[in-house]
Amino acid sequence: MPSVSRRYGSVGGRFDRPSGRPDAELAAPVVLMVSGGADSTALLVLAATSSLDIDDGRGVARVARERLHVLHVNHGLRGLDAEEDEEFVRDLAARYGIPCTIRRADVAALAQVAGNNVENAGRELRYAEAARLANELSARLGTPRSAARILTAHTADDRAETFFMNAIRGTGAAGLSSIPRRRNRIVRPLLDRTHEELCDLLRMRGIVWREDDTNADTRYLRAYVRHEVMPVVRARNPRITANLASTCDILSDEDAYLTSVAARALRDLTRREEDGLLVLDAARLAALEVAVARRVARAALLSVCPGARLEARHIAGVLGTVAAGEGSLTVPMGVSVRVEHGLLVIRGRGAVPAPSAAWLEVPGRLELADGRALAARIVEVPAGGDAAARARAHALEWDGESVLLDAAAASVDPARGGRLWVDAPRSGDVICPLGMHGQSKKVSDLLGEAGVPLDDRAAVPVVRVSPTGRIVWVAPIRPDERVRCSASTKWMLELTLLSAL
Repeated sequence: MPSVSRRYGSVGGRFDRPSGRPDAELAAPVVLMVSGGADSTALLVLAATSSLDIDDGRGVARVARERLHVLHVNHGLRGLDAEEDEEFVRDLAARYGIPCTIRRADVAALAQVAGNNVENAGRELRYAEAARLANELSARLGTPRSAARILTAHTADDRAETFFMNAIRGTGAAGLSSIPRRRNRIVRPLLDRTHEELCDLLRMRGIVWREDDTNADTRYLRAYVRHEVMPVVRARNPRITANLASTCDILSDEDAYLTSVAARALRDLTRREEDGLLVLDAARLAALEVAVARRVARAALLSVCPGARLEARHIAGVLGTVAAGEGSLTVPMGVSVRVEHGLLVIRGRGAVPAPSAAWLEVPGRLELADGRALAARIVEVPAGGDAAARARAHALEWDGESVLLDAAAASVDPARGGRLWVDAPRSGDVICPLGMHGQSKKVSDLLGEAGVPLDDRAAVPVVRVSPTGRIVWVAPIRPDERVRCSASTKWMLELTLLSAL
């Protein structure tokens, strides 16, 4: 591909660079997603021979030929027909002197692995390949990735069909706003044209296109809407496509505003955020206006599992649980939602903590499954020292993350050392919490009072004198009263819970 850092030509003429527009922006690649159908064929023809608004600040204008690049993705679903589609797109791109990239994949296999349907898997693959190609071309041309454009051939008919598809599935304003004119680098310059208009344009120019037989298979939702729903609605209102386009534009603008409001609210409500885990203030979420709360809940779920296919009932379930103040549910792709102790905990399938079960040598260190560690050592009480006072001061200084206990009471030999068993809380575990003067308490109640979510409890280290012995410390919640330091303590056992690096 020739350098285009100073060239702004196109077929039939030459265009001056608008004042103030950086060279890099006007030389950035424009990827055309072309399947070979009528709409995408028209997109290629118009991009090569006419003017389009690709939302780069120039309005409706010719796109420099050197910027154009065709992408065709062969899904491997239709045998010989797919091969002929590929050859058709390659020949059409060559006819207009536009470079063409072909990407092939087994979409059926991808869908099976991801637990997705073929239609969704194909769409995700196409956009991923388009983004990859745009990035490769940007790097080759030395232009910012953000300046690249990916053009799709979605029409006003596609927008109307998507409106009804999302309404059938059950969705909010974001879904009913249908296909946006632009999302990041993806631009849809044909949204104001109908499929029939584009077919007429191709007929007038004597250009043929490919037909995909699966477009007539009403087992697919889009085909059902196109062939069963739209004709009935159009018979009632011939202007339905244009009317829905105006409605979608209004909904899209309002959706963009509310999305920004919800994004600020989500940041304010977030109490903890990790890979695959998000914890929000449930009480403050419940106090939001319901229109904003719905969007916060949706954004929170998608931040934990970006690929989740959410419907209105899933969002309603989350907000219902928040309103109840407690409870749990599971949404698509195994995302678990739980409300307890005033917190909304959203956890992805792979974010459930793994329990640890191993010996902790004294002195020594034990690496835990979640990246943290437990360290143990023996500390001698100096002559005349007050072990109890030192243990209290130590606990305050470390905020409970490290404790000093009576080594002998914890069954650790000060001279020869020893070992302690570390595992997760078990059903029926009981402890005599320090400060309760020997009264016993279930470990589950102790963790509940400390506000530890149920899904996090498997990761709480419980230090025992042996695999079947009594508890020494529920880290970092509370040690046992029976191993506290006293005036007679000569050797102290220091246990420290170290954070993950």
